[in-house]
Amino acid sequence: MRVIQSPEPVDLDSKERSVFLAGTIDMGGSQDWQADLVAELSSARGVVLNPRRSHWSADWPPDASFPIFREQVEWELNAMEAAGMIAFYFAPGSQAPVTLLELGLAARTGKAIVCCPQGYWRKGNVDVVCQHHGIKTVPGIEGLAQEIRAYLLGAGPSDAAA
Repeated sequence: MRVIQSPEPVDLDSKERSVFLAGTIDMGGSQDWQADLVAELSSARGVVLNPRRSHWSADWPPDASFPIFREQVEWELNAMEAAGMIAFYFAPGSQAPVTLLELGLAARTGKAIVCCPQGYWRKGNVDVVCQHHGIKTVPGIEGLAQEIRAYLLGAGPSDAAA
């Protein structure tokens, strides 16, 4: 499996299956669930697009005029558009407002799958959006890994995320 991590170029072969890891980062302050998931999927084929940068400063202003911030947001938007699957994880105890925005962007694409355990502050909103748009949900990160693995092994995006 190949991992492309922000800000590396999103260079995908049209034959490769790819998944974007959308979810709680909290400006680098949350558990690195992306690394755990990548380790769990290490034997799978395909490409994981990981937005969590290895070097990020919570002191950087979240402003469109700040070049590194703009680069990060544009990387995430481009990676979401390029990915065949968008896997969402809403960590309990987090707010993850950008992940809510990303779910709104992805809701009608047919590429989303969501893990939103009890304890996420807007779980009800996430559940209703997923039900409304027919987005598959899984109860835990293990289920998310299982769905990603199935997709990377050959299930179509609509099969894995419907």
